[in-house]
Amino acid sequence: MVNLNKHAKVMSAREAVEKFVHDGDLITFGGFTITRNPMGLCHEIIRQRKKDLHVAVHSQGQAFDLLIGADCVNLIEVAYGGTARFSPGGGPCFRRAIEGGRIRFEDYTNFQMSLRFLAGAMGLPFLPLYSSLKTGVVRKWGVSFSERKNHPKLPSKKLGVVRNPFSEGGREELLVVPALTPDVALIHAHQADTEGTVRIKGLTFTDVEQAKASRHVIVSCEELIDPEELRRDPSQNKIPFFMVDAVVHMPFGAHPTACFGYYDYDPRHLKLYAEMARSEEKLNGYLETYVYSTEDHSDYLSRIGWEDLERIKADPETGYAVGLERSGR
Repeated sequence: MVNLNKHAKVMSAREAVEKFVHDGDLITFGGFTITRNPMGLCHEIIRQRKKDLHVAVHSQGQAFDLLIGADCVNLIEVAYGGTARFSPGGGPCFRRAIEGGRIRFEDYTNFQMSLRFLAGAMGLPFLPLYSSLKTGVVRKWGVSFSERKNHPKLPSKKLGVVRNPFSEGGREELLVVPALTPDVALIHAHQADTEGTVRIKGLTFTDVEQAKASRHVIVSCEELIDPEELRRDPSQNKIPFFMVDAVVHMPFGAHPTACFGYYDYDPRHLKLYAEMARSEEKLNGYLETYVYSTEDHSDYLSRIGWEDLERIKADPETGYAVGLERSGR
């Protein structure tokens, strides 16, 4: 039995967001499209009506789109935003905001965004690469050089082209991308202990680099356990305790996205969201039902219903929900 009274890092989602997420912050969050989005934490950001957030992510889905739809975001740096086949052509709120000119955005490739977080994690100002040197990603900027002065957390340039000083005559060109150093990283993990050590099972995407690059880190977890348990096999731990500021025990904290080994993505709910998010009026109804009128994550889960949650629980051998009807019917 974990004694929570002794551990300052263990707190509720409300406490963590109040303490570490502020209007205008540059935030990032882990996961990938419909896998391990920190949904419970993002719901709390929406409940607290945080504004003017600058979001930097690589390939993001449900959390990303919902924050945009709730009018929490005014600037984005992203490689991809959508929930796979549930929102082809981009997340509905993301797409509507871009087409309507409501938010500024800068697009990069997945590899470029990964290197930007890696540069931040390493304490470097930039990292070089060959990939995409002659593409439109280099030529076309979403935010002009002059406009960037109005966004202090945006790098002064989208990227740069430099000469390789080690090539013959220095003629070889390289692309360089600027480091990302977010104010806050939001990560949903499988397990965390009361001191802040984090274990992620399966693919980590760029969660580890995002955490290391950020000034503050909030982790929600499926299981909150004693430090001694994670110390028995330290090679499986991904984020060290000294990088984590807050730990929130939040079973099903990634719903309706998946958490490998615990539960699959919820196709019915993702389909419901995609349909409701196509219009502002229906989106407002979704937000009222599943976010604003809920007290906390437990209340949100009660709106989903335990029967539906049981349906997406993972098979212990495969890590996925066997026989799940993935069309959303």
